[in-house]
Amino acid sequence: MEPLLGEMKQLCGRIHEACSELKEDLTPFRSERFYRLAPMRLYTLSKRHFVLVFVVFFFCFGVSTLIGVSGPKIITENYSNGLSVSANGSKTGPFDLKSQPLSNYNQQLWLTCIIQLDNNIADLSLKEFGMNVELQGVMQDASVIRISNNIHNKNRTLHCAAHQQACDEIIVLHLGYLNYTQYKISVSFRNLLQDRIKNVTFVFKMYNATFSQVEIWFRFVFVVMTFIVTCVFAHSLRKFSMRDWGIEQKWMSVLLPLLLLYNDPFFPLSFLLNSWFPGTLDAFFQALFLCALLLFWLCVYHGIRVQGERRFLTFYLPKLLIVGLLWLSAVTLGIWQTVNELQDPTYQYKVDIQNFQGMKIFFLLY
Repeated sequence: MEPLLGEMKQLCGRIHEACSELKEDLTPFRSERFYRLAPMRLYTLSKRHFVLVFVVFFFCFGVSTLIGVSGPKIITENYSNGLSVSANGSKTGPFDLKSQPLSNYNQQLWLTCIIQLDNNIADLSLKEFGMNVELQGVMQDASVIRISNNIHNKNRTLHCAAHQQACDEIIVLHLGYLNYTQYKISVSFRNLLQDRIKNVTFVFKMYNATFSQVEIWFRFVFVVMTFIVTCVFAHSLRKFSMRDWGIEQKWMSVLLPLLLLYNDPFFPLSFLLNSWFPGTLDAFFQALFLCALLLFWLCVYHGIRVQGERRFLTFYLPKLLIVGLLWLSAVTLGIWQTVNELQDPTYQYKVDIQNFQGMKIFFLLY
């Protein structure tokens, strides 16, 4: 009986060991089972492959830099002498300005002003003056439509150095998207003495149409490349359970789709729709990807110190709160700027900073 009981005990022990091994194989878990993780090609690259990767990267970077240097200018500028378009030759206006014919490829429009003082004028580094702006749009049938029923009144500060005649450039207005083929703008100044002004120069700035076409192709190429890389990455991990993925592979499965959105596959809508929505969507995707990238690096570097299980409440939640508040602030500022510019094209957050006191306090406390 005793030999039989001994054999039964050995058999039960072997069955228990086999069940334990089978359970372990079916549920790979925890950081001690490194051999069950999905393999990463990075760990199997030879020195030759490493050198080849860096050579290809710097080659692509150099080609992109050469294209950017030798490509078309980003911004087109058209200068207009204010005295030639002023009523009765007045140096304080009203100045009746007209932009060049515009297309959707020009994307946005800025109007800036450069005031040149007389040689005998002393330093006016903090001279505050008023500015009245009236905006009208010209349709394709040459009909003129008044964009706003009210004349925009703004106060600006004139920054002029002691030994320089030309003062700092002042932004008169900014249009985030173009609804009309041409714009007529009337500008006049208040609280500025004409005998102190020597000349006034207005500058229309817009995106170069050729650059916009190059930008469309660049974005299209990067969208296609990102989509191909995402598909190849997903195909290479199809044989492995998600529980077998490493932290880098899990994060890449999130960052690659966000990179696809960062390159903005909806960018051509900016040239098909005369709306603020495509530009706001692009800014939303950029903020989303950059904050996700920041969250990735925080998790990776903190994960070097934290071994074993990473609980959501203690490991991920604090980082989500930090990065989430940054993302919320960026999106709020972008939407705030867009809404204010739609209501008032002369609005500038850098100048009208009093509206951002609450946001400044939030950043200081944050």
